[in-house]
Amino acid sequence: MPALDREEYIEQAYFFRVLRERLAAGQAVQTVLDAVGEELLSTTRLPMAVQFLSGEVKHSGLLSSGFTRLLHYFTPFQAFVIQGTEDDKKRFDINLGLLVLERDAQYRAGNVSPAGLFIYQFEATSRNRLGYEAGVRAMKADPYFDADWKAFLNDVNSQLGVIDFADVIFLRSALYVSERRRHDPEYEPPVPPLFGEKEGKIARANSGRDPLYLFASLQRQLGYPEVPRPKPHDDTSAKLETLRARMRDLEARMRLLESELRGTLDLNKLMDPDKLKRPDDEW
Repeated sequence: MPALDREEYIEQAYFFRVLRERLAAGQAVQTVLDAVGEELLSTTRLPMAVQFLSGEVKHSGLLSSGFTRLLHYFTPFQAFVIQGTEDDKKRFDINLGLLVLERDAQYRAGNVSPAGLFIYQFEATSRNRLGYEAGVRAMKADPYFDADWKAFLNDVNSQLGVIDFADVIFLRSALYVSERRRHDPEYEPPVPPLFGEKEGKIARANSGRDPLYLFASLQRQLGYPEVPRPKPHDDTSAKLETLRARMRDLEARMRLLESELRGTLDLNKLMDPDKLKRPDDEW
């Protein structure tokens, strides 16, 4: 599958943003797909792809079904992300998944590089716990990655957990090759470097640290796309309701104690729970 034209990715980024915003507003997926196709640039292939997605949603009820059947247009990583949002075992919200794809498309429409695309997709996979093996398999099928990158992706799965991720990048950088050649001018790396000197310098500075620091450094220094983070769950409403229930319980207990101290406690009235909520002067 060849890489798409820039205008396709611009329209994809718009599509993912509109779909995310309208789903958040309470619209149904089917309704959004039927409407947004008219808004997309007709000179691209995306309107036809959206029409196909709409039909697949009607047939299977799953958005990912259309993505997996359109791998000649959508990338396997895009289908992988949508599948993750529909997996009940993963806490991966559809709004977050669409935002991941929106930034992925925006990056492809700009000054995309295989190194930046790999870092973005790898961080998105690891941060959201979507599964390394399936994620790397989806990356390997991306048209931006040539044979050298595919071979590197094969090695990544086996190296994870054994070699620090920052060291993996440093060892495949132009900086590592240049430093070896200072000691041995005739040194030739067994595999070609895939990352530049800047990536190698940042990776070496983050060796032994949390990989999230490495990702953040690459984003700040080299303009790599930032992976969206899930918003913390707001359970304020649930906590307030729990506090209200406890207050009602304490008030009922206080009324019982006051009635007992005044000698007006009637145990028969305790059989009616509603009477516990009434003021003492109504008993």
